[in-house]
Amino acid sequence: MTTVAFLGLGAIGTPMARHLAARDLGLRVWNRTAAKAAAFAAAHGATHAATPRAAAAGADVIITCFPVSGDVAALLDGPDGLLAGLAAGATLVDCTSGDPATSQRIAAQCAARGVRFLDCPVSGGVAGAEKGELTVMVGGDAATLEAVRPVLEVFGKRIVHCGAIGAGDAVKAVNNALLAIHLWSAAEGLVALRQAGVAPEVALDVINASSGRSNASMNLFPERVLTRAFPRTFRLALLDKDIGIAAQVAREQKVAAPLLQLTADLFRAAHVAMGEEADHVEVVKYVEQLAGARIG
Repeated sequence: MTTVAFLGLGAIGTPMARHLAARDLGLRVWNRTAAKAAAFAAAHGATHAATPRAAAAGADVIITCFPVSGDVAALLDGPDGLLAGLAAGATLVDCTSGDPATSQRIAAQCAARGVRFLDCPVSGGVAGAEKGELTVMVGGDAATLEAVRPVLEVFGKRIVHCGAIGAGDAVKAVNNALLAIHLWSAAEGLVALRQAGVAPEVALDVINASSGRSNASMNLFPERVLTRAFPRTFRLALLDKDIGIAAQVAREQKVAAPLLQLTADLFRAAHVAMGEEADHVEVVKYVEQLAGARIG
């Protein structure tokens, strides 16, 4: 029987772990806030591990899910660290939306202990995690992916092998950078059209039946911006981080990417202005502030 450990019970990680707990996987959980892991374990029939080492000990598949790669790297070392609990032949699956360079360093540390590593960031948000329908972008050895695919399929609807270690992180970062570009450009366009006398509902009706449509225009603006609801589902701070990773990937590959870099700069300014808890769609409020006008 495959045994699984899950570390990182955040907004995305908790529903992922919940799906795993419903299977016969001997799930062990760990979280930086111990009370949260204890409550999860009690509610879902899992085991609460006191340390990362205890979570990993004896597990075949160890899944980490944190805001940044540095959070995972910080768990590795020390007598209670993750590396001390990893057994040769185990696989560390990192579902953090991380950066390729750090994932490559973690993979090297794992390999030195006979442990396999995959970077497996996910997309689909809290709603996709709740439904068990996430998209999983995988970097690493194809055979390792096939070995752990049954575990990934518990919470992932679409699992895509993107390439070598770090490729999953890179694809996730570029995907989120495109989301950011769509959000910002749609906000600028709709503010300008509103000032020109075009109602945003009318503008979106045309855009969404034409070549300018995107997920932002088709879903985020009608549901969150025109309603002024702005639910907090994914922090602007994390999108800022992802765009920065995408721009860094372009620089490392010596690819001229002025739009990625400009978007990274704009979202960093928005992050600073809007604060740590702002939702990513609230960047529209920042665009409105710059324009001195509101969309709706």
